[in-house]
Amino acid sequence: MTAEIAIMNKEAIALAADSAVTMGREIGQKVFTSANKLFTLSKYYPVGIMVYGNASFMEVPWETIIKIHRSKLGNLKFDTLEEYAHHFIAFLDNGNPLFPETEQEEYLYGTIFGYFALIRDEIRKKVNSIMDKDVEITNDLVKQIVSNVIKEYYDELQNTEILPLIPKNHFEDIVNKYGDIIDKVREEVFEKLPLSPNLVNKLKYISASLFSKDIFPSNISGIVIAGFGEKDTFPSLKSFNIDGVFNNKLKYKEILSGEINFENTATIIPFAQGEMVETFMEGIDPHLQDQTEGFLSEIFDKYPEIIVENIKEFNDSEKQQLNKKLKKISKEIFNNYKKQVETYKEKNYIDPIIKVVSMLPKDELAAMAESLVSLTSFKRKVSMETETVGGPIDVAVISKGDGFIWIKRKHYFKSELNPQFSSNYYRR
Repeated sequence: MTAEIAIMNKEAIALAADSAVTMGREIGQKVFTSANKLFTLSKYYPVGIMVYGNASFMEVPWETIIKIHRSKLGNLKFDTLEEYAHHFIAFLDNGNPLFPETEQEEYLYGTIFGYFALIRDEIRKKVNSIMDKDVEITNDLVKQIVSNVIKEYYDELQNTEILPLIPKNHFEDIVNKYGDIIDKVREEVFEKLPLSPNLVNKLKYISASLFSKDIFPSNISGIVIAGFGEKDTFPSLKSFNIDGVFNNKLKYKEILSGEINFENTATIIPFAQGEMVETFMEGIDPHLQDQTEGFLSEIFDKYPEIIVENIKEFNDSEKQQLNKKLKKISKEIFNNYKKQVETYKEKNYIDPIIKVVSMLPKDELAAMAESLVSLTSFKRKVSMETETVGGPIDVAVISKGDGFIWIKRKHYFKSELNPQFSSNYYRR
């Protein structure tokens, strides 16, 4: 996992990222604290990129991908930050030879296998729950359970939107081109479970949906591209979820866009593990707030029933009418409570911090970004959770005049022993 942050005002944008990366294997997990997650996107212009989530993409390390792109970008410049972002996305798309067909098939196989396994496990769970009730498991009952579970997943994906920029024929191409792989995975995962031709077709639809619709697994990568285009006066950033390349088409989604302008003079945006930043900004841990609101919602929902049941003078019809009226009032009170809390947080916590951030000079922006990432790392250190945030913190500041400036940066080598590195870096 990762803790990263971007802090912007009219003068500059500060980026900070920790160095922890979790490697998972069959024998367990290992956390390393030397990963690079913050890079220059261009050697010559004020644009940077951060990576979080999966440390590699299609089995290629992100550092390798970014540096190949940077080499190909050369001294090419764009008018806006948005153009830099779309240029990088286009580099990943359009049949990039970094992601050969064999790797696309392997990634597609693993994605389908993982999703089919979820469906199979849900079927087993329902069968086992019936067995626990000492109900006889017949073939017809198993068929019904299999059909119901697959239909639930099918219906959910039918109601999921196709991602923008996915070609109209991409869905059918996945089924036609990779039909043998889909069939192979189906046979391996579901084995002897009864599957009618209709259910087989539903599974094919589910498979194609995984690469066309707005559904992303938990182990994807996120990228943040930030800085200035040639005609940008103030900094901005764009963030994307990146899944994979299938049928030579990149599956991705823009999830966040932030910019500084005359109305929005400062902003703080955490990425990946951002709960400590949210606690700092809002005055309450987001998980605690969710729990509190959950408890209060349950109380406000049940309390009208308790009141009505204790009014002995009312008949059932009167109780039902009163209960309905009280629940409506209760819901309004609860919604008003949430609005009041949000207003209080904005007035007493968020707005004062944002006002100060809008006035911070570049060095203070960098110090604040580093401190907020350190806060997340420290929380992991003093808790029983795995230390998925840690190691040296890389910090950079990007400004219109000075470009991309490293404030803190770890190296796996000593610069004084490698003078050729510096001389080669700007060689065109």
